[in-house]
Amino acid sequence: MNLEKKISIKLNGKPLKASIGCSISNLLKEHPHKGKFPAIGAIINKNRLDGLYYQLKINADIQTIDLSVRQGMDIYRRTATFILCAALYELNPKVHVVVGQSISDNYFFEIEGQRFTPSLIKRLEQRMREIVEAKLSLRREWTIIEEAIQLIKNSGHEDKIPLLQQYKRSEIPVVSIRGYKEIAYGPVAHTTATIDRFKLHSYEHGLLLGFPNSKGVVDKKISLQPKLFKTYVETKDWYDLMGASTIAQLNEHCIKGSISDLIKVAEALHERKIADIADDIARKKDCHLILIAGPSGSGKTTFSKRLAIQLKLHGIDPVSLSMDNYYVDREKTPKHEDGSYNFECLGALDINFLNKHLKLILSGQKVLLPKYNFSLGIREPVKKTEARLKDNQVIIMEGIHGLNEKLSSTVAKKNKYKIYVSALTQLSIDNHNRIFTSDTRLIRRIVRDRLFRGASVSDTLAVWPSVKMGEEKYIFSYQENADVIFNSALAYEPALLKPFAERFLMEVRRGDHGFIEASRLLRFFNFIVPILAREVPHISILREFIGGSAFRY
Repeated sequence: MNLEKKISIKLNGKPLKASIGCSISNLLKEHPHKGKFPAIGAIINKNRLDGLYYQLKINADIQTIDLSVRQGMDIYRRTATFILCAALYELNPKVHVVVGQSISDNYFFEIEGQRFTPSLIKRLEQRMREIVEAKLSLRREWTIIEEAIQLIKNSGHEDKIPLLQQYKRSEIPVVSIRGYKEIAYGPVAHTTATIDRFKLHSYEHGLLLGFPNSKGVVDKKISLQPKLFKTYVETKDWYDLMGASTIAQLNEHCIKGSISDLIKVAEALHERKIADIADDIARKKDCHLILIAGPSGSGKTTFSKRLAIQLKLHGIDPVSLSMDNYYVDREKTPKHEDGSYNFECLGALDINFLNKHLKLILSGQKVLLPKYNFSLGIREPVKKTEARLKDNQVIIMEGIHGLNEKLSSTVAKKNKYKIYVSALTQLSIDNHNRIFTSDTRLIRRIVRDRLFRGASVSDTLAVWPSVKMGEEKYIFSYQENADVIFNSALAYEPALLKPFAERFLMEVRRGDHGFIEASRLLRFFNFIVPILAREVPHISILREFIGGSAFRY
């Protein structure tokens, strides 16, 4: 008679009985994941994201995921990065690789003090595929900090130790591939066999690790983004100069009291960059239209106001022209497949009307500017503002489509200057674990929306996937069209935003649709030492999100 106690499981909607301690991967042997790609992780009871090695102890509702969804892609990329680091360690344990920025569907890597040679890249990819084909089991093992420090030290990665020494919790998850040990800051695949789609490319002085997209396709050729890459390298040099390339280094500034100097230097670098952009515009005597675009949470509004100040030093008087007043009437607005209005597409704007006005204004003629009523969804025929451009004036126009040539097609290229603004952080957790640039913007938006726009964290998290989809489609594909890229990220901002973000993220309750994402962001802030806002200048871009700005919005 079998007296083994069973628990009730619902796996992808199907009721099952399972033994206590059974892993999700074992359940999938008899009840396979029905997605297009192999399962790579699971959402448990709608509240927890974990790997398929997770062992069940109580009744649970399990939804398996693959790389076609964002959480699955995060697991895929984390595991692929881990395999790359393990493969390089096996080839040469004395070589130290550093993860850098994201270039399309690729991560950039470089070796400290040397270049990635073509022969090394070839051998590295071969070793990675050997690890994948070996179908090695992976699992996050919770390890006491002291033991984790020793394990990481044995692997030769001294850069990870300062953060572990600062960490206040008693345990941290470690994952292993043969003799290589790594800190796992999130779930990984339960087997190396899952990571069967990737490609290594030589790029500049390093390499790109190419990942599959949501359709499972790995690009054989890479789309060069020289302007974006140059901005990343410039920012990395700034961070290295300030001694704030990793979270551990940032924490040391906070702990030792040098954070005040770090804030001043970071803000001074911003001001110098804005001044350089103004100088460049001033040199272009025929420039009459400045177009500013960038994704949500980039600080475009504050950047525009600070740029206006610098332009005035050159005797240039910038005049703002709001793109919002050129929306088509609500009944003419394009819709998404689900029937909701698509306010982000170019068709939501009356491009012909806007271009007509731009042509008239830039020719020195008087124009009656429209006023759009968002409540009614129409341009109001009565509320109009008279505008005429003087000799020393230029138009500044900020909006999602600023880099798209169709937005201002009637204006000659020589008469306009395009600026891409985004928060492209180069701060990393450690040499192998990067911080998503989109997370920097998401955290900014969470704080701003909660403080000033009456939106809860749950509200912000709910719309964020749609916001990102719009950015991918309407902004990122045009960023290389910019004359210049301004990086609005500041090295110290995680420490500044922590008190706000932690407080607001904790309002998301278990069972809420945003709980998994809120929990992930909270775990990130566990590593950060907080600071107060009193030394942040009132013209800082971060004041747009936390308040106390010298500008009016």
